[in-house]
Amino acid sequence: MKIGIGSDHAGFEMKEALKTCLGPLGIETIDFGCESTASVDYPDIGYPLAKAVASSEIDKGILICGSGIGMSIVANKVPGVRAALAGNADIARLAREHNDANILVLGARVININEAEKIMQVFLKTKFTGGRHARRVKKIAEGEG
Repeated sequence: MKIGIGSDHAGFEMKEALKTCLGPLGIETIDFGCESTASVDYPDIGYPLAKAVASSEIDKGILICGSGIGMSIVANKVPGVRAALAGNADIARLAREHNDANILVLGARVININEAEKIMQVFLKTKFTGGRHARRVKKIAEGEG
């Protein structure tokens, strides 16, 4: 699996911590930035990652900003993206099972790094349930264009 990870300045430390967890899981990671805690604009990170997910250049993505809201808004503007802001592991599981979410969004100012790691692991290991949920995801895609 190849995933992209990106953050703004508020999520930089969390991004760096999560990257260290992905290698041992055998996951190839592409870092979309940012490179420090110096102020950046989250759309500059979120759009390229979301477009890479939508084009299947990467399998899934993880975006991090202060609240997670800004990155969620940006990512979900890209057709084919189903970004889910998850504040706990149950939400991450449901986002994958029911919505086939392909980008996990985290808020670095509202959860700690240990929680973020658990949420990320659940997101990455959970499969889409399909069935009646596939019909709903198809309707989302139809509504995009």
